[in-house]
Amino acid sequence: MAKAYIVGTCDTKGAELRYMQKLIEATGVKTCLVDIGTSGRDGGAVDVSAAEVAAHHPKGVGVVLGRDDRGRAVSAMAEAFTHFVRSRRDIGGMIGAGGSGNTVLVATGMRALPLGVPKMLVSTVASGDVAPYVGPNDIAMVYSVADVAGLNRITRAVLGNAAHALAGMISNKVPDAAEKKPAIGLSMFGVTTDCVDQVRVLLQDEYDCLVFHATGTGGQSMEKLAASGFVKGCIDATTTEVCDLLMGGVFSAGEARFDALAAAGLPYVGSCGALDMVNFGAKETIPAKYAKRNIYIHNAQVSLMRTTPEENRVMGEWIGAKLNKFTGPVRFLIPEKGVSLIDAPDMPFYDPEANAALFEALENTIIETATRKLVRHPYHVNDAEFSAALVAAWREVAT
Repeated sequence: MAKAYIVGTCDTKGAELRYMQKLIEATGVKTCLVDIGTSGRDGGAVDVSAAEVAAHHPKGVGVVLGRDDRGRAVSAMAEAFTHFVRSRRDIGGMIGAGGSGNTVLVATGMRALPLGVPKMLVSTVASGDVAPYVGPNDIAMVYSVADVAGLNRITRAVLGNAAHALAGMISNKVPDAAEKKPAIGLSMFGVTTDCVDQVRVLLQDEYDCLVFHATGTGGQSMEKLAASGFVKGCIDATTTEVCDLLMGGVFSAGEARFDALAAAGLPYVGSCGALDMVNFGAKETIPAKYAKRNIYIHNAQVSLMRTTPEENRVMGEWIGAKLNKFTGPVRFLIPEKGVSLIDAPDMPFYDPEANAALFEALENTIIETATRKLVRHPYHVNDAEFSAALVAAWREVAT
C-alpha cells in the first residue's frame, strides 16, 4: 500500500515530524517516518533510520554521518536520500518540514519522485526564491511563518494544514484521463500566445498538448518530460530563454537548454519566438550597463529589453550549435516578419536589422542534413499561416 513518507532531521525536528505523522495516520493513510539527520545522534523511534538512508550513498555511511563539515555532510545525505527514494516502491506522497538545510535535503529527494506523486514541503525559506529547491518539479512549498522549532499555535496550524493536504492528495487520486492521445510539449510566452494557441487548436484532436511558459523553469520542465519519455516530441516555438541566459535576464533555463531534447532523439520543431527580448524585473532592477537600451515596461514587475543585432548574431550561433547536436529529426522555422507581438511595424521592438542578424547567424551555423532543416517563412510568428507551417513541419518529422 502506498504510504505518506514523513521526512526530516529527527534529531532536531522529531516532535514536529511526529505531529504531522499522527495527523496523517488519523485520516487512515499509512505512514513511514524517515530520519535524514546527519549529526549521528539518536533521532528516536523511526521507520527508517538515518544510517539506513546513508547506506544508500555510493561511498557508504562514513561519508554521510558524524562528519565535522556540516555542509559536506548535508550534500552527502542529499545524494544518499535521492538513491534511497529511487529504491522505494511504496511512496504515495512525501512531506518534510524545517529550515534551509532540511529544505535542501528533502527537496533533493522529492525531485527524484515522478511527476504527480504528492510533494509538500514546509520551510522557513518558502517565502523567497524557491526555484533552487523546486526546479522543474511539482513540489508544493508552504512558508512556515514561525521557525520549525517546537509546537506552538503557529506551527501546529501550518504543519497541520500541510499534513492534511498531503493526506487528502494521497487519499483522493486524480482521475485518469479518459483520452489516450500521445502528449507533445509546446513552449509559449505572452507575446507568442496567438501562435501557440493556434498550433494547439490544430493538433488537439490528435495530441495531448502540454504548454510550457518559457520562464526558465518552463523550458527545463518541458525538457525533463522529453528526457523521461513523457512527451513524444516538442514544438518549441518560443526559445526566448536563450536571451536571458546570454544577456543576464531573469528567465534563463541555463546552459543545458536544448541538451535533453538533443539527446532524446524525439521529433523537434523549433522557432525564434520572443528572441527579441531579455526579461528583467521592475525597471530599477535593470543592470546599469543597459540603461540606454530600448526598454519596454510590460508591467510593474516585468521590464523587457530589445536585443541588438550583435546579440541576435550570438544567439543564432548558440542555438544553431545546439541544434547540430540533435539526434532526432529537426525543423527550425524562421518567421521573417517578426518574432513576437511587439516585434511588428509600429510596435516598440520592431527591428528588421536585428532580426536579419539572427536569421543569418542561424543559416550560417545550422548544418542541414536529410533530417535537420532550416526553413524561412514570409510570416509573422503570430500569423495563422505560420502556426499552420509549424504544424505541417511537426507532421513531417513525427511520421
